[in-house]
Amino acid sequence: MAGGQRRRRAGGRVLLPALLLGLCWRAAAERLRYTIPEELGRGSLVGPLARDLGLSPAELPARKLRLSANKQYFTVSGENGNLYVSERLDREMCGEAASCSVSFEALVQNPLNVFDVEVVIQDVNDNSPTFSKAALDLEIGEWIPPGARFPLEMAQDADVGSNSLLTYQLTDNPAFTLAVKETPDGSKQPELVLERALDREKQSSFQLVLVALDGGDPVRSATVQVRINVTDANDNAPVFSKIVYEARVRENVPAGSLVLRVRTTDVDAGSNGRVSYSFGNVPDGIRTLFNVNSESGEIRTAGPLDFEEKSKYSFGLEARDGGGLTVHCKVQINITDENDNTPEITMLSVSSPVSEDALAGTVVALLKVWDRDSGQNGEVSCELSGEAPLSLVSSSGGSYKVVTVRALDREQAAEHRVKVVARDRGRPSLSSSTALVLEVSDVNDNAPVFEEAAYSAYVAENNAAGAPVLRVLARDADAGVNGRVSYWLAGGSADAGAYVSVEARSGALYAQRSFDYEQCRELAVVVRAQDGEGVQ
Repeated sequence: MAGGQRRRRAGGRVLLPALLLGLCWRAAAERLRYTIPEELGRGSLVGPLARDLGLSPAELPARKLRLSANKQYFTVSGENGNLYVSERLDREMCGEAASCSVSFEALVQNPLNVFDVEVVIQDVNDNSPTFSKAALDLEIGEWIPPGARFPLEMAQDADVGSNSLLTYQLTDNPAFTLAVKETPDGSKQPELVLERALDREKQSSFQLVLVALDGGDPVRSATVQVRINVTDANDNAPVFSKIVYEARVRENVPAGSLVLRVRTTDVDAGSNGRVSYSFGNVPDGIRTLFNVNSESGEIRTAGPLDFEEKSKYSFGLEARDGGGLTVHCKVQINITDENDNTPEITMLSVSSPVSEDALAGTVVALLKVWDRDSGQNGEVSCELSGEAPLSLVSSSGGSYKVVTVRALDREQAAEHRVKVVARDRGRPSLSSSTALVLEVSDVNDNAPVFEEAAYSAYVAENNAAGAPVLRVLARDADAGVNGRVSYWLAGGSADAGAYVSVEARSGALYAQRSFDYEQCRELAVVVRAQDGEGVQ
């Protein structure tokens, strides 16, 4: 530091916040967890966040409790510290995942700290089962023996758990009953079972109603008509080579890329053995991403696949022969990740300016890095680029603290500029950076210094009162009021003050009266310089 040993002011009032901050950051990050049902209205209470963090209402204005989420589903009250819903939450935003939650950080200041908060969104039964068609058409030959089974379309239910689809019912008819078959992925496939031989000449068609019931309370349902036309001839349904087809495809492949091909056999001849392929009851999103060739059974991409948006797709395919017999299979497509996302850096908080007498280890900034990719592509390292007395300390969940590594000196550097660089482990590696500017505030740690150790001047006798004698000049390396110097007479020859005066701001010395060589041939004057905080 310029000007010698650093001086401390007023009982360590500058050091105390830094010490408290350092102690606070040594504590491990805490995680709070709340559970709420979906569809809560805006302003609904989630939980007493401030109380759970150990903050009293009186502390809230000083601690400045706030949330750091990129998308604000929640808000925290500045008056009582309670966490409230700020945007309607739908459990279905998590898709088919077993659990659904929103995670974010709660930040407090004075001292800085960060807490992980997780809000679990519980499903409510707000979706009814749905069928993709108003009616299902079946062709059943009169020669088909009793016991034959005909797969029907499975209903879709966007809810999860016990609220999702569980059972089916069929209107009573002596010729048909309903069976439910569990598929390898756990879903339930309704099948129409023929209970007795049909006679087209007696009855050529049947009208049934299939009901899908979920397990919610109250129960939600959907219905679809089952229209059966009794025909002659086609006595063999197509047969898929597999019950479940699986494939793996990279994200970002061009549209039209081949994913897989399903195959069937039908021992019938002519049009009865000619098979066409189509989607079963699938969400519209599947049709925008994939298409199926009705003749070849090839499944190709139709839109962009994004691993970060969804990593697995499951849907049903239907094969129908020329006689109207149908069979279903399951297709499961796994999306593999590519390193197509650069790491993201979020500055959570920056304490700037920081006092130059802050202790080494003082936390000056909080930041978070993350990468939407997975595996090695999503593993991120972080470093500081640039010359500055700062270092990064890793915390939990991709959070980092920027701390000082030694004492700062404003007189040597009033500002520190570094670049925060985040780099993933993908091949090739992707990186991003952001600038961090830290200003250093001044403390009065330098005393004024005269440009010369001694000054001398000659004055002719009989001079006029008020005539300038000389000017002394002292400089102070501090800034602002700490570097503002004033002067006054502090001693010298007897009655020196009667002969000369000093201007406090400029350091100029003036004759107070006319000098008489015979009475005073030489005069010694001591001038003292003091800065704005009283350091001499």
